Amino acid sequence: MTTKKTRKTYTAEFKTEALKLAERVGVAEAARQLKIYESQIYNWRTAVEKKSNTSQREAELAAEVAKLKRQLADQAEDLAIPKKGGHLLREESKVSRFKFMLEHQRQFRLKSMALVLGVTRSGYYAWRKSGKAPSKRLKSQRCRDEQIKAVFDTSKERYGARRIQVELAKKGESADVKTIINSMTRQDLVAKAARKFKVTTDSNHQLPVAPNLLEQNFNATGPNQKWVGDITYLMTSEGWLYLAVIIDLYSHAVVGWSMSNRMTAQLACDALNMALFRRGFPKNVIVHSDRGSQYCSYAYRDLIEKHQLTQSMSRKACCWDNACAESFFHSLKVEAIQYEPIMDRETMRQTVFEYIEVDYNKTRRHSSLGYLSPENFELKNSA
Repeated sequence: MTTKKTRKTYTAEFKTEALKLAERVGVAEAARQLKIYESQIYNWRTAVEKKSNTSQREAELAAEVAKLKRQLADQAEDLAIPKKGGHLLREESKVSRFKFMLEHQRQFRLKSMALVLGVTRSGYYAWRKSGKAPSKRLKSQRCRDEQIKAVFDTSKERYGARRIQVELAKKGESADVKTIINSMTRQDLVAKAARKFKVTTDSNHQLPVAPNLLEQNFNATGPNQKWVGDITYLMTSEGWLYLAVIIDLYSHAVVGWSMSNRMTAQLACDALNMALFRRGFPKNVIVHSDRGSQYCSYAYRDLIEKHQLTQSMSRKACCWDNACAESFFHSLKVEAIQYEPIMDRETMRQTVFEYIEVDYNKTRRHSSLGYLSPENFELKNSA
């Protein structure tokens, strides 16, 4: 007996952010990252173009040109280095590349030259100090350093030693955690660190409150058994941007999200609606949140009742009752926002969209899932 495949549906907010991603990286790359068909992006784009006029498209093009000009200005130094280096960049030994760096150290920054030439600054300094070709042991160490830095950079500076160890093992390279820690210390590679953030929702109201059905039991034996939701605020140069999410506790996947300039009940409803769309409108799911007025609102409770879900709420002023959602917000802010220049609202929306739909759900390794991403965890356990 064959099982009918559930058709995936996407909200208007998801489509809007997906089109923005396609404009930046191309349709094929956006489709690959989001794991959707290119035809879907083209269809969404056609629908949008029918509603937009020529002046709007020209304004978007002008903004994109301005952005590219800024990028070109930032990359001017990197573009100048290959012109000076010629075939050294591709064919010569590391010693030749180190000699090039020594000859041009007054013209270019060492950091930029090391990046373009594919070497490390620590290797350059060691070569300067020794005055001769590196030993076999040093060559092996530098090779390992480069492998570790490549994984670190690919993770957008988010992976610590244990996640890097798992990623290297996947590529057939073995290294113990201590070796990786020493390498990261040697290269000044520090994974993005923690910072405390405040709770945003307001539980001081007279609206009805649901019982705590979860009771800090964050385990689920299958998808669509337990969902948790929460709202956080993100600081931008134009004021606050509020983000609401719905997370499936089975795989920790963010199955629903929405962003708005205002923290309203509609924001919470939009995130839940996305989760329902993406998961095929399951019934009897426990949907847990804090006691914020958005989750106690008539609109949110009506949505719960309409789709035959079961509402659950944390105890008053107990953040541990919704720890999974708090953990996600912590990861988002530390890994994608904390170390970046302050953004405007539009840039923040795109940053959050990419973190959820490209990084967190599809590629970020979770230690609680055996170092699999949420999507790969569900695929592995549904096979």
